[in-house]
Amino acid sequence: MLINCCLIIGQTMKINVKESTMISPAQDTPKHSLRSSDLDLLVARIHIQTVYFYRPNGTKNFFDTKVLKRALSDVLVPFYPVAGRLRRDSDGRFEIYCNSEGVLFVEAESDAAVDDFGDFTPCPELRRLVPTVDYSGDDSSYPLIVLQVTFFKCGGVSLGVGFHHTQADGYSAIHFINSWSDMARGITISIPPFIDRTPLVPRDPPSPVFNHIEYDPPPSMITPQQTQEYPSSPKPNSTSILKITLDQINTLKAKSKKGNHPKKYSTYATLAAHVWRCVCAARVLCHDQTTKLYMAIDGRLRLRPPLLPGYFGNVLFTATSIALARDITSQPLNCIVEKIHEAIM
Repeated sequence: MLINCCLIIGQTMKINVKESTMISPAQDTPKHSLRSSDLDLLVARIHIQTVYFYRPNGTKNFFDTKVLKRALSDVLVPFYPVAGRLRRDSDGRFEIYCNSEGVLFVEAESDAAVDDFGDFTPCPELRRLVPTVDYSGDDSSYPLIVLQVTFFKCGGVSLGVGFHHTQADGYSAIHFINSWSDMARGITISIPPFIDRTPLVPRDPPSPVFNHIEYDPPPSMITPQQTQEYPSSPKPNSTSILKITLDQINTLKAKSKKGNHPKKYSTYATLAAHVWRCVCAARVLCHDQTTKLYMAIDGRLRLRPPLLPGYFGNVLFTATSIALARDITSQPLNCIVEKIHEAIM
């Protein structure tokens, strides 16, 4: 019911854009090209969208856009690459041209209320709270960050963020948002961004020392019809939130300790094993079907030496575990959890 609530309000709410501004750094910033690492080039070349909701706190200057824009201009000085544009170098490789063209800041108002969105289950209609990016032109034609502050009739506010994935991952995106918030409150940035991509510059020529199965193509479906079904007739996506209670987590962890496996596993590994098993069963896969689980891993503290805390860029690696569907659905849960644990570690 709450999912339908979000869907309905998204379709019916009116949004009036009051002003669109391109915000540039408050001071002169270095003008140069920032080379992308291989990890930057592996991610989708799109803006990742996030919407933050805020209820009114009773203060007079609650979400004062003048304060936000001034702080945004200030934070673009240390985070100056995000005010640049994507382009290709002479070898056709994407890089960020740091030219201070700025980021988009949109002010809007809506006839909806924050409570109209129910439990905030993600739905396509929430994208209306984030500025639309036109990808039809050249890659350098759009800003790397687009922002929209929408004021609701209840006094609440949403902040819609579109953060281009090629420039950085979610960890760095949150670093930027938190630093912007600090600037707006008159606080010095606690962790300055480390812009240099040199620590992750690839070897030239490449010299891999082992097979990276995470980048191999996904397993082919044994049944040809299953392989062809999705490309020929893609089905619309729907989103739901599955809430797992602490008791359910403890039950799964107890199952993962049965037998000769007293080892303690993380909550993530335990839940991932349970989801992997459920997906294999729900898809009614053939027993001999190879199935592959992909897991995003933050490499900041895993690299040796570790990256500086403020490293700004993509440091997402992929851990991968492969098994036959019959093993996933028939083996004890602790066996599946152990496979995931080994892949992550």
